[in-house]
Amino acid sequence: MTPTLLLTDALFLRHDPGPEHPECPERLGRILSLLDSQPIPGTERRAPRPATDEELAAVHSPRLLEALRGLRGKSTSLDPDTAMSPDSYDAAVLAAGASVQAVEEVMAGRARNAFALVRPPGHHAEPDQAMGFCLLNNAAIAAEAARRLGAQRVLVFDWDVHHGNGTQAAFWKRRDVLYMSAHQFPYYPGTGAPTEIGEGEGLGYTVNCGVPGGSGDADYGALCERLFLPVARAFRPDLVIISAGFDAHREDPIGGMVVTERGFAAMCTAFQQLARDFCGGRLVLLLEGGYSLEGLSRSVHACVEVMAGRREEHFVEGVSRDAADALRRSREALQPHWPVLGQ
Repeated sequence: MTPTLLLTDALFLRHDPGPEHPECPERLGRILSLLDSQPIPGTERRAPRPATDEELAAVHSPRLLEALRGLRGKSTSLDPDTAMSPDSYDAAVLAAGASVQAVEEVMAGRARNAFALVRPPGHHAEPDQAMGFCLLNNAAIAAEAARRLGAQRVLVFDWDVHHGNGTQAAFWKRRDVLYMSAHQFPYYPGTGAPTEIGEGEGLGYTVNCGVPGGSGDADYGALCERLFLPVARAFRPDLVIISAGFDAHREDPIGGMVVTERGFAAMCTAFQQLARDFCGGRLVLLLEGGYSLEGLSRSVHACVEVMAGRREEHFVEGVSRDAADALRRSREALQPHWPVLGQ
């Protein structure tokens, strides 16, 4: 049987945003340590390749790429949240390449599915701006690669606690990439309102559901069952990409959610089944946020167990009043574009 592919590299540990920064090298280090101490049968770890200039330019502007290349080998701050060390540029290019390679291997059938265990994360990076700990948008670059490889419809589901403004911006006016986000709202970066549903040809192909802090496993399950999965099934994706941030974990020092590793595994189980139903199981996870070292590493391990066929979790019942209200607003905004939401 083809393996669950884990793409990672020691270079990712050399991206250092500075002392006390939450997006620290130890995040990935702890994940890899747990995978080493509790190995999961059916997985294969491999070093990725860097992204090409053409792959980066499919998403990002020449101005941004030139500016980032000019900072290679330097330490600097791009904004109060986003910093670079001498190895950061090369790490970001390798993270983007790992994301593309994950797509390539899965679409070619050489891997049953894949998880790019990378840093820096990417979903806040807009086509013309690095921000929010992110330099290059790994999910958008991977989705563009999938389109070039023949995927007609690419689904990107983002469960990071922060809205993926950069990925949304990349596909705002397009219908070949469906962007869906479950996130804390209102919260950084301020985007992701239920009325943000795309524009022009892309109207209805951005799906946002922001829920208040304190939302947990049952709330996220309700969002998936009543909004994200029905729309995803109607879309019929050729590939499923998950921007897998784990800062909605109940132990996370930045997010305000109470999701557990079981909740993340349940979402992974559901979207893996979606991929099996519509696109031969083609599923790619890309590491985004998550700042509790223990919560992050346990949640990643749980999702890899799901991907390797060693674990299956299901949504727990129940939804809070606030999450139900948020779900209703999102469904109302999108129902004209997705009749399935009226059923």
